[in-house]
Amino acid sequence: MNAEEMKRAAAARAAELVRDGMRLGLGTGSTARHFVAILGEKVRAGLKVVCVPTSEATRLQAEAEGIPLTTLDETPALDLTVDGADELDDSLRLIKGGGGALLREKIVAAASRRMVVIADGSKHVDVLGRFPLPIEVNPFGLRATQEAIAQVLARRWPSAPLTLRRGGDGNPFVTDGGHFILDAALQRIEEPEALASDLVAIPGVVEHGLFLGLASGAVIATEAGLVELGELG
Repeated sequence: MNAEEMKRAAAARAAELVRDGMRLGLGTGSTARHFVAILGEKVRAGLKVVCVPTSEATRLQAEAEGIPLTTLDETPALDLTVDGADELDDSLRLIKGGGGALLREKIVAAASRRMVVIADGSKHVDVLGRFPLPIEVNPFGLRATQEAIAQVLARRWPSAPLTLRRGGDGNPFVTDGGHFILDAALQRIEEPEALASDLVAIPGVVEHGLFLGLASGAVIATEAGLVELGELG
């Protein structure tokens, strides 16, 4: 299987977890798009669900698929969120935010009874950090916030690059919430819990891409077949 076929295989397995009447969180990214497409097929075949999208891109796709949508204000407790990951380890710790939707993704995941991650085998790592860690920040006081983050990172990663994410037009990338993203190239995050605690203590940091204690299970598609971690049901 090629990468897209592996992503779809993982998404199809996660779709088997969906039951009639469920309240779902819909993730963002290349693998999550496969799940939304498969879910749309099931909805058109008669499945009854209501869903909260984690980004405007996912909302648009879900609407095109005919999937009924709600909000966390209307439906504050969800049964299941299915989302991708930029990295995950054997303890179901994740790095997310490559697509820029980490804040909404984390809010939706935290509102869900279960979160199942779908990914291809390239995202499964022994130690998090190869993928640059996204840190969502308020545009106000950007330089001060960036320097404060750099000081925190320097305790463990003295020369780690911290880069303001930019869009294709060269301007700062802006999230759906109106924030900027700083990407930290750390290579290895041996103590993600400690780093997460340090980052959230910085004024100006809105959220970070370490998803810890949120995922209950994962479906990883490899050339040898599907690998399941944690609890899916």
